[in-house]
Amino acid sequence: MTRARVLVVDDDPMIRRLVRAVLEADDFEVIDAPDGASALVAIAEQHPAVVVLDVMMPGLSGLEVLEQIDHNETRVVMLTARADPDMEDACRAAGAVRFLTKPFSSVELLEVVEGLANS
Repeated sequence: MTRARVLVVDDDPMIRRLVRAVLEADDFEVIDAPDGASALVAIAEQHPAVVVLDVMMPGLSGLEVLEQIDHNETRVVMLTARADPDMEDACRAAGAVRFLTKPFSSVELLEVVEGLANS
């Protein structure tokens, strides 16, 4: 049985493939987007329960995408390559539920997504 739908948004195709593989191995339905604009379209059309969202992307940043999401419908986990307390605070203030730093543990990612999908 397929579990919740998760949208993975990252401009790095390797990160998208890695996150997809981790989540699909645990039976999540995974869709992905390479940038912020595509993410907003996917959110509007696919209504994912959880979004795993890169902070730094060309075009719309993860923070800009985060500010446009209806957090009553979608929970957001932010991913970043740079540990920046100010950015983490800004993301949490804009509605992010969790914040993970790259490289991240597959086990931690799965635990976070499972917790959010089941809440």
